[in-house]
Amino acid sequence: MGRWGPDARSRLERAAMELYTLHGFEQTTVAEISGRAGLTERTFFRHFADKREVLFRGAGTLQELIVSAVMNAPASESPVQAVVTGLEVAGAYFQGSPERARTRWNIINANPELQARELSKLAALGAAVADGLQQRGVPAAAAGLAAESGVVVFRTAFERWIAGTGEKDWSQLVHESLCELRAVLAAG
Repeated sequence: MGRWGPDARSRLERAAMELYTLHGFEQTTVAEISGRAGLTERTFFRHFADKREVLFRGAGTLQELIVSAVMNAPASESPVQAVVTGLEVAGAYFQGSPERARTRWNIINANPELQARELSKLAALGAAVADGLQQRGVPAAAAGLAAESGVVVFRTAFERWIAGTGEKDWSQLVHESLCELRAVLAAG
């Protein structure tokens, strides 16, 4: 397959994930990724700003999906219900490539720099959801609380989904995590 093939991005991503898993993120170079994919470093940089972006490339798309669903939730839904509506769309996004999601999670959890970047992406998601809620007319403080609660629910559901056996679908895990958060808050 030539270096100009239409699947260069996916080849680079596959190669990177394999190498990150085999050797670790920090020990893997762009040259190694490119070589494994049968491409040049220049081609790598056409597709990714740096080797971290292989892991975080879909964060913007996921954020857009969630925020759009929050914004388009029925007007009758409470702020938290609107956030849950947004979180439920993430399930379809993850179901498209569950093995990639699991591999990505393991790579990120093995590296403090990547963990920090993941937290930064989650903070950006919370801010975007809060903004979406405010556009729905929710006061800023309530929007922030609902959005940050949503990030906690999202992360908890995601960790359970990654560790799960597939017996529970994404939506179930989101609702269970929300119920547990409500129970913790009620007990407080």
